[in-house]
Amino acid sequence: MKCPFCHNVRNHVIDSRLSKDAHTIRRRRACEKCGRRFTTYERVEEVLPVVVKKDGRREAYDRQKVLAGLKKACEKRPVSTAAIEQAVDRIELQLQERGEKEVPSTLIGEAAMRELHRLDQVAYVRFASVYREFKDVDEFMRELQRLMKDRHKGRVKRRQRGS
Repeated sequence: MKCPFCHNVRNHVIDSRLSKDAHTIRRRRACEKCGRRFTTYERVEEVLPVVVKKDGRREAYDRQKVLAGLKKACEKRPVSTAAIEQAVDRIELQLQERGEKEVPSTLIGEAAMRELHRLDQVAYVRFASVYREFKDVDEFMRELQRLMKDRHKGRVKRRQRGS
């Protein structure tokens, strides 16, 4: 591991901890040349499926692409980076559990929408408007009405459980 400050490759681990989700190891390191400390994260490299795009092209799954899409949707919203990372972790877990070599891009898009729906409804609508390529305001309004209807159902269910 190269020091991000002086680029020396000689360093030692000061502390290692397993993340809460038990999928990542956080390591604190100290550079043997400059003495500065830095953190690295280690995760098992899972074999994820090839993504089949709408036009038939195939490309390797790219975590950063999914992460960037969710971050963009959550921009200026009260959603932590950690929550977004966990959402991407759940999407990847779903892909791995399928055990398929190829998955359609729509599967990833729908999973991202489910995660955003759970995290932040404004972010969900932002993502949906781009992902579903709304043609006009009417389509957009139908999606908002569906969201409001789902939200109302959720409140009614919570009230019923609370009684």
